[in-house]
Amino acid sequence: MVTSGPLPGVPAGAAPLRLRGRTFGVDHPVVMAVVNRTPDSFYAAARHGDDTVDAAVDRAVEEGADVLDVGGVRAGRGPAVDEAEEIARVLPVVRRVRARHPDLLVSVDTWRAGVARAVADAGADLLNDTWAGHDPGLVEVAADRGLGVVCSHTGGATPRSDPFRVTYPAPEGVDPLDGVVADVVATLTAAAARAVDLGVDPASVLVDATLDFGKTTWHSLHLLRRTPQIVQIGHPVLMAISRKDLVGETLDLPPEERLEGTLAATAVAAWLGARVFRVHDVAATRRALDMVAALRAERAPAHALRGML
Repeated sequence: MVTSGPLPGVPAGAAPLRLRGRTFGVDHPVVMAVVNRTPDSFYAAARHGDDTVDAAVDRAVEEGADVLDVGGVRAGRGPAVDEAEEIARVLPVVRRVRARHPDLLVSVDTWRAGVARAVADAGADLLNDTWAGHDPGLVEVAADRGLGVVCSHTGGATPRSDPFRVTYPAPEGVDPLDGVVADVVATLTAAAARAVDLGVDPASVLVDATLDFGKTTWHSLHLLRRTPQIVQIGHPVLMAISRKDLVGETLDLPPEERLEGTLAATAVAAWLGARVFRVHDVAATRRALDMVAALRAERAPAHALRGML
């Protein structure tokens, strides 16, 4: 049986998520499946052209994805992709997903307000702004069109740049790495407040520490440990851990071999209260998150027959 209240020693969970009138509570951790329309994504298995994207979407749905996150520009350095090309990559996918899977929530990973307007018209539900409001008009699109928005943290880094010896000063007498936590909490609190002030539903404002972006691996690992402080901001917490460099550098593994490390970090973040997880491996993540929810006494086992018959 699921308990009626929080268990002693279990960190508080992040606020429920609401998108397109659907609410995801503590009993349903949210899986956001990555489908990239980029030929140069850091993880080759997530790259999809016109000939593979529909099958990738169908598979994500079958494996338990709640949200599809469509990206049209590689996050890191690479060939330039202008706004028109980005729209040409992602807009047809949003339209096809809306037609093929009308109940699937659709997110678009972009920092450009122009792209946001185009996908909003096509039926997107969420704008995943991984570059921390670089285009301040993007959140205005979310408010105007009734979409959700992800507020992120990059430490001032500009789109498609890589971190180099970045530092976050901390007061004397505390863990030096707590400087990044303070900066993340302050940045996300302010960005979320602006979104709400503009009219975005507070339950549709996600906050993301944005691991690896503007951060060293030490910073990202520390932010994972401090997930409860991000939860305290009061909005659904998104974690994008999947196969990232923080996993690869910790375990000395290439992207293709980072699943186990990703799932371990995902389970810890979920235990500490994160709500939404952007992932490449939907089925494995769905199972890991449902197990954590059961351990947190937020979700009942699918079957509980042992010792009962």
